[in-house]
Amino acid sequence: MGISVQSFLYVHTVILLYNIFCKDVQETRGVLGVKTIIVTGAANGIGKAIAQLLDAEGYATVLLDRDEKQGEALVQELENSVYYPLDLMDAKQIDATFAKVFKEHGTPYGLINNAGISKFSDFFSLTLEDWQEVIQTNLTSMFQCSQLVAKEMKDTGGVIVNMASTRAFMSEPDTEAYAASKGGIVALTHALARTLGPYHIRVNSIAPGWIETSDYENLRAIDHEQHLSGRVGKPSDIARVCSFLLDERNDFITAENFVVDGGMTRKMLYEH
Repeated sequence: MGISVQSFLYVHTVILLYNIFCKDVQETRGVLGVKTIIVTGAANGIGKAIAQLLDAEGYATVLLDRDEKQGEALVQELENSVYYPLDLMDAKQIDATFAKVFKEHGTPYGLINNAGISKFSDFFSLTLEDWQEVIQTNLTSMFQCSQLVAKEMKDTGGVIVNMASTRAFMSEPDTEAYAASKGGIVALTHALARTLGPYHIRVNSIAPGWIETSDYENLRAIDHEQHLSGRVGKPSDIARVCSFLLDERNDFITAENFVVDGGMTRKMLYEH
């Protein structure tokens, strides 16, 4: 029994529209049904924990970091991940790398601006070069990455999460560059949220306290006990907050800073 011309044309049209739709979705969100998240500073510490959790939750992750050895090693242990080397001190490299990511993976659903450095040195000998390196890496590059991604997200919406620090609100001596960069991140976050809200792009920041990324087992008892939570933080603590903020069910949350510090910033530290 043959098929009528009308039926053939109908089936052909349905298939054609389906293929067009799938191609459009793939170009918009990478792989069909999988949301792509870009993570800067992803090769070690908090960034690595974020990449591992998001991969386990089924996201596709684009990992950016200047540590090529660790970046390539991390990709090998994840299910759906790619790595691109990136030095955030180089504005031209940032432009080129993000252009390549968009071309090869489409519009991302999320950006985790995690990368950052710290340089603590005597205030009176702090050089302008060291100051500028911290501000460029921690703050200026975050603005640049956010701007590039937001331009891609304007038609689709998305989520940006910026990594700040409790040092935006409290300080130790000789931390001027780092504290200034992290305070700037908190301000940048609510400014971006205000600007990008009409495009359905949510922007929040996380301010970690003491997050031990190396030798957790050898911390002293007092290190844990001084926290209201009774312990020092782990990278996975921050990763879970990132996951929460990326969840589209939490789309009523934007322009906020989430302090994750075991309660340390709520303590009054007077001498007795």
